[in-house]
Amino acid sequence: MADSKVNMPAGFGGLTRFSEEYESKFMLKPTHVVAFIILIVIFRISLGLFFK
Repeated sequence: MADSKVNMPAGFGGLTRFSEEYESKFMLKPTHVVAFIILIVIFRISLGLFFK
């Protein structure tokens, strides 16, 4: 019976902790990101219309 042990890989045993909230210099709301992407798309379309 002693020879039938199951060897598990070594690990941290659940001792790894991650910060609940990421701290950043730039705190952007999702609405700001969507608005910025829309502005880039409009800018790109206007470049295509004015500089053919």
